[in-house]
Amino acid sequence: MSLFRIFINQDDDDDDMATSKKVITREEWEKKLNAVKLRKQDMNTLVMNFLVTEGYVDAAAKFQRESGTKPEIDLATITDRMAVKKAVQNGHVEDAIEKVNDLNPEILDTNPELFFHLQQQRLIELIRQGKTEEALEFAQEELAPRGEENQAFLQELEKTVALLVFEDASNSPVKDLLDISHRLKTASEVNAAILTSQSHEKDPKLPSLLKMLIWAQNQLDEKAVYPHINDLSTGQLQDPPE
Repeated sequence: MSLFRIFINQDDDDDDMATSKKVITREEWEKKLNAVKLRKQDMNTLVMNFLVTEGYVDAAAKFQRESGTKPEIDLATITDRMAVKKAVQNGHVEDAIEKVNDLNPEILDTNPELFFHLQQQRLIELIRQGKTEEALEFAQEELAPRGEENQAFLQELEKTVALLVFEDASNSPVKDLLDISHRLKTASEVNAAILTSQSHEKDPKLPSLLKMLIWAQNQLDEKAVYPHINDLSTGQLQDPPE
């Protein structure tokens, strides 16, 4: 971010800027980039934060050995957290709830929205398996009372039960509930809740920094023509169109 401020805050004449943009050559841009010093320790901490938050326990352990970077939390807790996440991703919601309660019962006790979404996912799995009667009974006994207390929950429940109305739910307006992406969404929500309960950030820092990079480039675009990083996966500079 400091590099972009160098160019954004240059004392160019305001009238000239209104009619033309400053042109920054690749040589000048790379010189400025090379002048920005980043500590290896900070970069290692950023990598470890990503591995821990996303649950790559083996990679985190190996990175710790190779770089000497200490993780922010006990790596053993990652294994437990990933077991919960995997259970949800595989549709084993009851197992996931048990594992969450084994980790910390307060997670679900203090997060009614998360508990509802887990129960909603459990209902979806019953419908997916064709257990219509069991699904209706579960919806009535476990989810309907929560829907009466929360309008948002009620709307989500009605949308989920609508899966039973269609002969082929996979082609219905609510088919997205049966998509694997919905399992992943619920799993991510559980993952974030567990991280929060462990006093750890629920989102890795790296994606946020990349978003800041894109924002900074967009801001600078209004004032200058300069080499861009268009492909974040490679970080290669691209010359602007002439």
